[in-house]
Amino acid sequence: MRVLLTVNAAWNIVNFRRALVQHLLDSGHHVTVLAPPDGSEDALRQMGCAFVPLRMNAKGLSPLDGLRMVRDFKRHFRALDPEVVLSFTIKNNLFGALAARSRGVPFIPNVTGLGTAFLSGRALQMVAETLYRHCFQALPVVFFQNEDDRDLFVQRGLIRSTQARLLPGSGIDLTRFAVAPLPGQSDPVFLMVARLLRDKGVMEYARAAAIVKRHHPGAQFRILGPLGAENRSAIPPETVASWSPETDLDYLGETSDVRPFLKDADCVVLPSYREGAPRTLIEAAAMGRALIATDVPGCRSVVQDGITGFLCGLRDAESLARACTNFIELQPEQRRSMGLAGRQKMEREFDQSIVVQAYESALQEVRK
Repeated sequence: MRVLLTVNAAWNIVNFRRALVQHLLDSGHHVTVLAPPDGSEDALRQMGCAFVPLRMNAKGLSPLDGLRMVRDFKRHFRALDPEVVLSFTIKNNLFGALAARSRGVPFIPNVTGLGTAFLSGRALQMVAETLYRHCFQALPVVFFQNEDDRDLFVQRGLIRSTQARLLPGSGIDLTRFAVAPLPGQSDPVFLMVARLLRDKGVMEYARAAAIVKRHHPGAQFRILGPLGAENRSAIPPETVASWSPETDLDYLGETSDVRPFLKDADCVVLPSYREGAPRTLIEAAAMGRALIATDVPGCRSVVQDGITGFLCGLRDAESLARACTNFIELQPEQRRSMGLAGRQKMEREFDQSIVVQAYESALQEVRK
């Protein structure tokens, strides 16, 4: 089959969908990636994929931007003539679905998260729901990364229950993300791995760090991730420049390999406002790290409160600080046991082979 994957950043396929792509190629399919170029194109070609650049305004909410994207998708679908389209991320899912319908191409979206539209008030959420209902109503399969998002779409009538399939995020390579010993120091290292966005809870993390360090000055709070993201909730660079490791956060920059940073941490934190299935938590748990995250969709499907980590309140720096303090007060063996419980959960529920098999079943459905 001619399989087209479309996403809002080429690196997403390289970093999160490699096992799926390899399975498609090994099965004899011709795989093309349609995405905005970001320097990952050569890596995709080395994997065996063709690459086609896609124009996209990451921040744009204009209806005109949406119409242009639909036209661009139609043009690409006409030129590439895919037999099935696998889509990831919000704009690709919505506007790609509309274009695929006009071409009669089977289209399978993966709802990797609901984005700021579902966090920005009722009016914008109503607009988003209308779009999803219109774009997804005729699709054969819609993948979700957590039960909360799936149930919301079904209960709001955005899709039928028979369309919905549940995935454990993008899955995890349990060999690549192997268990690593804890650093072993008495003062713990907390690490947040995320794009520096307000919606990820970065400001709550900074405030919680300042609270905790008043009583535990040896605790370290680090944050790793790209600055200056094209997103309306991006943290200003001057705010990041004002942080200090002594009083709040140590900004580590960004990296193409998070494993050394996870290895140097005792606990990984993500106080996000809402997630699909947070990759950073999945990777950290696979490496045997305890987790702290907000009790919101996506995060609570990865973290078992009191077993693999702690859940805290949404947009609540004091609740986050209490969770960090609870971790600090654990004995070394308790920290280790919490991390290993997370690893066991990843082995049971999040292995990448589960994702690959779910896509294989979906492809078999659309072939019928």
